[in-house]
Amino acid sequence: MVGVMLMIRLTSNSRTDWRPLEGFVYAVSPFNFTAIGGNLISGPALMGNVVLWKPSPASVYASSLVHKVLLEAGLPPNVIQLVNGDAEMITSTVFDHPDFSALNFTGSSDVFRMLYGKAAEGIVAKKYKDFPRMVAETSGKNFHLIHASADISNAVKHTMRASFEYSGQKCSACSRIYLPKSQATRFLDEMKQELSTVKMGPPEDFANFLGPVINQTAFDKITKAIDSANQDSQLERVAGGSYDGSKGYFIEPTLYVAKTLDHPLFDTELFGPVLIAYVYEDAEFDSVLAEVDKQGGGFALTGAIFANDAVAIRKAENRLRYAAGNFYTNCKTTGAVIGQQSFGGARSSGTNDKAGSADSLRRFTSPRTLKEDFNRLDAVLYPSNL
Repeated sequence: MVGVMLMIRLTSNSRTDWRPLEGFVYAVSPFNFTAIGGNLISGPALMGNVVLWKPSPASVYASSLVHKVLLEAGLPPNVIQLVNGDAEMITSTVFDHPDFSALNFTGSSDVFRMLYGKAAEGIVAKKYKDFPRMVAETSGKNFHLIHASADISNAVKHTMRASFEYSGQKCSACSRIYLPKSQATRFLDEMKQELSTVKMGPPEDFANFLGPVINQTAFDKITKAIDSANQDSQLERVAGGSYDGSKGYFIEPTLYVAKTLDHPLFDTELFGPVLIAYVYEDAEFDSVLAEVDKQGGGFALTGAIFANDAVAIRKAENRLRYAAGNFYTNCKTTGAVIGQQSFGGARSSGTNDKAGSADSLRRFTSPRTLKEDFNRLDAVLYPSNL
């Protein structure tokens, strides 16, 4: 046997150094998911960054527990710094600092727009060492689209959970739905039946399907919209429409059917247990797809198609390609499980950096490419151009 030795001569070597940002990350978390606070701070910290964390005033205690858990698990002190207090004062201090390198935000679209503008002002004024990264997941006006071929009972149950769990206080909650005329009566009848069986009350009782909304401000905003809708001749109230703020901020799960497709509620985010429906002619499915894409207040977070017709499903996937960052088939718009579905939306719903994915982590790095050359350069002129 003749042995053959292959000699490979390396001319150079390249590698990537995944550096943390040259500054700190400002994490702003919402009230409605304690785990989101943990996600917003842990991702940047895992990539080597120092994080300043300001949770929602409505989640101070829960956030402090998350912080304590991380410290007990071995997180070095001051890597993640929890700061509570006046939001405007804290934010102004952060955005005036030259080491502000990134915002990791979950909350309202309007607040994010304000923060984005404030960062832009700092960039124009040359305040910062880097161009700060803006990472955000914001609001949604999410949809369920029901096709005539759908399993209606399944669609009803998914819509119940997507629209009314946690009193609709989820950025991914379904708040607009489109029903085919051939199945609308059955869908609405089953929805009323399901709603009649659920309980509303204090969250300490796990038998309650939904509890109160978060505070007086939310209660006032949602109930004002309900009062207006109850008097609107273009809306038919199917369920709910009542509320009680005497002991907690309780609002009944509420469903309206609009007589026209251009009703403002299809574009208004209420962040509460209010669902607006439209009944379309079965033959108008294709044109309804265009309306679903156009409506929703400029948001594009989550959406779902319920159908057993494969052609209808592919049509919806293609026509609604930009209508939702997370799109579901025969599944509700809420409850993305990290590790199974990364999460995020575009348009006015955020920067779509996909929480739970490597893409999100990379946003908090500043890669450095390194090349080491093993050749001696023998001449200045071409053809050697390595």
